[in-house]
Amino acid sequence: MKSQIVLASGSPRRSEILKLIGVDFRVVVSNEDENPKSSNPLDFPRENASLKALSVSRKEPGSFVLGFDTLVFLDGTPLGKPKSEADALEMLQRLNGRSHKVITGVAVAKDGILLSASEEETEVVFRNSPLQVLQEYVNSRDPMDKAGAYGIQTAGARLIQGIRGCYYNVVGLPVARTLQLLEDLKVEV
Repeated sequence: MKSQIVLASGSPRRSEILKLIGVDFRVVVSNEDENPKSSNPLDFPRENASLKALSVSRKEPGSFVLGFDTLVFLDGTPLGKPKSEADALEMLQRLNGRSHKVITGVAVAKDGILLSASEEETEVVFRNSPLQVLQEYVNSRDPMDKAGAYGIQTAGARLIQGIRGCYYNVVGLPVARTLQLLEDLKVEV
């Protein structure tokens, strides 16, 4: 019998990926503030994913709750979602022509107990794009709800030279890592 699975995220991209791989789930958005305690920013995605999964699991007894959090890191510094178009352009200029890391935290919780938490890391290399291309992308408004101010699965793809690692991780849900955590916990999907 399939387990009850809840996605603790309102991200349409994460929902699309879970549907794509055949996971039956429902969405309950976490309203948990992202406030990690670690002094190491590289731990933030795993901590935030855990906070989200735990928060929703307390309201959804008997369900396995999946929490995710994705951050872009340039030289070890996290780049979240841009606060304005100027912020988005500044982020893209910093990433332009350079390599950076995308880390997604993945957590599974049930009944207020964290069962497992991990993270996936992918290296992304940006092309060296002219300022006009970056500005046109910002003007599209696409970067505004995405960590690092770009979406690899949308028009932001034109900024990418290549990746090393999981493509779906950059979108926000590392498929292999997520399935492995669920398999290790004997969750039927």
